[in-house]
Amino acid sequence: MRHRFLSGWLGAGLCSWVLLLMVLGAFSAVALVGERAAMAQDDDFLDEEAPARQPAAADTDTDRGEPMLQWMFRSLGWMYSVVFLSLSFTLVALFVMNLLMARRENVVPVALVEGFEAHLNEKRYQEAYEMAKNDESFLGQVLSAGLAKLSAGYEQAIEAMQEVGEEENMKMEHRLSYMALIGTVSPMVGLLGTVQGMIASFSVIARSPTAPRPAELAAGISTALFTTLVGLFIAIPAIAAYNLIRNRVQRLVLEVGILSEGLMSRFASVGKKS
Repeated sequence: MRHRFLSGWLGAGLCSWVLLLMVLGAFSAVALVGERAAMAQDDDFLDEEAPARQPAAADTDTDRGEPMLQWMFRSLGWMYSVVFLSLSFTLVALFVMNLLMARRENVVPVALVEGFEAHLNEKRYQEAYEMAKNDESFLGQVLSAGLAKLSAGYEQAIEAMQEVGEEENMKMEHRLSYMALIGTVSPMVGLLGTVQGMIASFSVIARSPTAPRPAELAAGISTALFTTLVGLFIAIPAIAAYNLIRNRVQRLVLEVGILSEGLMSRFASVGKKS
């Protein structure tokens, strides 16, 4: 179990870095295309206005604007950038880990069902117990708990299976709940940035004796909008992935209950008084 857990986290971390490179590459490409388009539009505008307006000495290439990715990180600031990157890495790691956890081989392995039933048919109960106990899957833990309590009676075995099933289900739900937590926290962080950015813009208006320039207000407004955008960009896939994986987990847990009770139903007469 520990080896499988560490392998899941290693794969999750690798996928996190791959996703980060993909996101940064996509943003860089969009920013580069947008910057070239803006420069082309500015060149066309200057060509049309050349007879009526001569460019001032301060109109250099740096005044045409900065790349969108650089503008976004400058608007977010170090604090929000670190927070959102941390939430993104954690989300990808949790998604990969929960996706691996929700695989059928880790919950209801077909080999275990076939082998366990074959041992029961041949009345090799000790081998069936060892097979279920050595299996790290959800179903294996449930079946081994049931066989361990079978000597006390069938009802006690079913109760033991239900207790182990609830415990394993709770573990899976807890791992999934962190994805829902990220989906809830991310827009709240974005809302915090929105309020902070709007306060910064209104403070410029309040402190300025004259009408402030648009560039002085743009910093706070861009912080407000970018934090909201990134917060929603993280929250939407987090909530969607949480619900999809949760539905799959519930379906597999239900299948574990049906299969385990079906396999143990042959012992229904154990412990009953005739």
